[in-house]
Amino acid sequence: VQLQASGGGLVQAGGSLRLSCAASGRTFSNYVMGWFRQAPGKEREFVAAITLSGGSIYYADSVKGRFTISRDNAKNTVYLQMNSLKPEDTAVYYCAAGSNGNRWLYDYWGQGTQVTVSS
Repeated sequence: VQLQASGGGLVQAGGSLRLSCAASGRTFSNYVMGWFRQAPGKEREFVAAITLSGGSIYYADSVKGRFTISRDNAKNTVYLQMNSLKPEDTAVYYCAAGSNGNRWLYDYWGQGTQVTVSS
């Protein structure tokens, strides 16, 4: 699976961005999809995940109520709608695809898209 993330940019605190991750190469609907992020000097952290048909969704506590993950299996795309952005959300955001059926193991990673939130 090849993953291409896009939609990052510079936004003021309180603003919104929508990230997209387009997949190709394998059957998209067979994969759990996740979003992770890595801020400078920090380890990569889990942000959100969505199961094969979207039946189960998971969020990190730090983004609950502000971020929404969704997927469109017909378009082979997963989205991350980010609202009420905070400076601490600044990071490179990565999408990932997992074939193990759970939200913790991922086989494929995208290249990342930079999100910068100014105060």
